[in-house]
Amino acid sequence: MKLLATATALCLALASTCALANEPTEKDAIAMAERGAALMKSKGKAEMMKKINAKDPEFVQGELYVDMRDIKTGIVLAHPYNPSIVGKDLTDVPDANGKKYRREIIELAAAKGKGWVDYQYKNPTSGKIEPKTTYILRVDDVVLEAGIYKK
Repeated sequence: MKLLATATALCLALASTCALANEPTEKDAIAMAERGAALMKSKGKAEMMKKINAKDPEFVQGELYVDMRDIKTGIVLAHPYNPSIVGKDLTDVPDANGKKYRREIIELAAAKGKGWVDYQYKNPTSGKIEPKTTYILRVDDVVLEAGIYKK
């Protein structure tokens, strides 16, 4: 009986850990962007772009991923789930609610170097437009963006 209780407690602990692992947090987004910044500083921008576009598991984990844009032009440099926007300036294209969040991202990165921006975006795991908050981190002339969907 004691073994059954221990096994049950272990299963419950593992299940709750797995549930948490499937829901990325703000800390996870910050950590992913900072890993990207460290990689850029050690291996360069081109290597980071290659990893993002190749969906490297260090920078793409389900609905949590890093993308990159040029801070001066607004051009998307790398995106793991939407390669059709790479090379495009979508700075003034609004989200589903009319918010020009990309402009806000660029302005925040230029002014403060890092911070959070809220908007609506298509979740790659659900396929639906959902509320999202994205951590942005300026690294030289680019902005790394790692966001989580609000549940």
